Amino acid sequence: MAREIIHTDKAPKAIGTYSQAVKVGNTVYLSGQIPLVPETMEMVQGDMRAQVTRVFDNLKAVCEAAGGSLADIAKLNIFLTDLSHFPLVNEVMAGYFSQPYPARAAIGVASLPRGAGVEMDGIMVLGE
Repeated sequence: MAREIIHTDKAPKAIGTYSQAVKVGNTVYLSGQIPLVPETMEMVQGDMRAQVTRVFDNLKAVCEAAGGSLADIAKLNIFLTDLSHFPLVNEVMAGYFSQPYPARAAIGVASLPRGAGVEMDGIMVLGE
């Protein structure tokens, strides 16, 4: 099965040896997004709400570049350096998703790239 590399300038460019997403058939594997502003490649200014919002905006841009939307995400993984921010993630997520919600995991981690407080990746299925 052919693989298609997904890229958009509306999300941060890869800062390592990976692609923003890879599409195999109707499944799109979304690489982790941290709260980088695509135009500057700098961390978003502001509080944790700004970080979570920026990450959802970045994921949305990659989903759209692959021909889908956040509503097509089947599995979302959330990595937080402080799990006390999980209620905030739920609150912000409610502005981006509606039922039925994707399957999801929330994982507490010691650190993330560039000092980010949050990172998210996921799997999107198109054409459902």
